[in-house]
Amino acid sequence: MVTLTDTDALAAFCARARAHPYVTVDTEFLRERTYYAQLCLVQLAIPGPGGGEAVLVDPLADGLSLAPLYELFRDESVVKVFHAARQDLEIFLHDGDVIPRPLFDTQVAAMVCGYGEQAGYETLARKIAHQTVDKSSRFTDWSRRPLTDAQKVYALADVTHLRIIYEDLAARLEETNRTAWVEEEIGILTDPATYRTEPADAWLRIKTRTHSPKFLALVRELAAFREEYAQKRNVPRNRVFKDDALIELASSKPRNDKDLGRARLLGRDARRGEIAAGILRAVERGLATDARNAPQPDRSRENLNVNPAQADLLRVLLKAKAEMAGVAQKLIATSSDLDFIAAGKRDVAAMQGWRAEVFGRDAARLLDGEIGLAARGGDVVVFDLT
Repeated sequence: MVTLTDTDALAAFCARARAHPYVTVDTEFLRERTYYAQLCLVQLAIPGPGGGEAVLVDPLADGLSLAPLYELFRDESVVKVFHAARQDLEIFLHDGDVIPRPLFDTQVAAMVCGYGEQAGYETLARKIAHQTVDKSSRFTDWSRRPLTDAQKVYALADVTHLRIIYEDLAARLEETNRTAWVEEEIGILTDPATYRTEPADAWLRIKTRTHSPKFLALVRELAAFREEYAQKRNVPRNRVFKDDALIELASSKPRNDKDLGRARLLGRDARRGEIAAGILRAVERGLATDARNAPQPDRSRENLNVNPAQADLLRVLLKAKAEMAGVAQKLIATSSDLDFIAAGKRDVAAMQGWRAEVFGRDAARLLDGEIGLAARGGDVVVFDLT
C-alpha cells in the first residue's frame, strides 16, 4: 500500500495517470468540527497490467502540495471517475478552486443502468466487481496519524473496485446509447454554483411554518448572519446557533441583551460577544426591511390546480416507464414534478432532455387522452388510443 507524502512523488503518479484514459478518485474527510470539510486523504487508481496501480495521497503530510493532482483534474484527456461525487467535488472546489473534468459519477450511471435509487458503492462492488467491501473503518478519525493498515485497505478498496465498476457501466451506457443521459446529470455536478451557499440565500434552507413576509425578512437576516459568521470562522452553522433557535429569534424579535437572555433555545455562547451583537443587528435589519423588499413565500404549490386522478395516473405511468427503461424513478421525476404536470405545467425537468424521451412525452400524451394504461398480469402496459 503506497502512501504519497511528498509533491514529487504525487507529480510522478499524476504523470503516469495521464497515459491512461481514466483515473478513479475518492476522498476521506472530516466535517463535524468545521464549516468546510477537512481533506484528510485522497485515493487514486489507474488501470493497467497486473490490476493497475493504486495509491493513497496524504494531504496532511508536511510540505505536500496537491497542485499536481489539480493539474491532472484539469487535463480533459483523462476521465475522473468518482462514486457519489458531490461532497468530493465541493472539497476540491474550496481547496483548489477546481472541478475535475471530464467527470463520471458511477452512482448517477448506476441509476440510469437499473441499479435503483442512489445505489451504494458496496452494492455495485458486489454486483459488478464481485467483491465485498469492509466498511468497518468508515467512521474512523481520518485526521489522526499514522493511519492503520485497516484504514488503508478500506480507503484503497474505494478506488480499486471502482475501475471495474466504471468500465462496466460505461460499456452499458454506450451499448444503450445513454451516455448523454449521464452527461446531462453530471452537468449539474460540475457547475460551481452547486457548491456555493451565498449568505443572502441561506434562509431558503430554513423550514418555517409562518410565511408572512415580515417574519421571513427576520429569518433571512438571521440566516445570512449565521452563514457569514460560520464561513469566516470555518465552524459548522449549527455551532453558531441551531435552526430552532433561529426560528425562536425571528418570532421573539430581541432588541437588546436582556431580550436575548430570554431565548430558551439559544446556546450560552450565542448570548454574548460577537454572535449576540450579530443577532441583534440582524433582527434590526429584518424589522427595518421594507415590505417591497421582504422575501415572498413560495406559493406555487398552493396555487396549483392539481387533478388528483391525473396525478395518480402519472405515478402509475412513471413506475411503468421506469421499469421498462431500467432507470430509477426518482431520477426521472419527483412527486412535485408529477403534481406540476397534472396541473398543466410543462416547464419541469421531467418534461425535458432525456427524461422527455423516457417519460415526459408519454406523460403529456396520457393527459391529452392519446394513450391509456392497463394491467396485464403483474405489469402495467401502455397502449395507444389514437
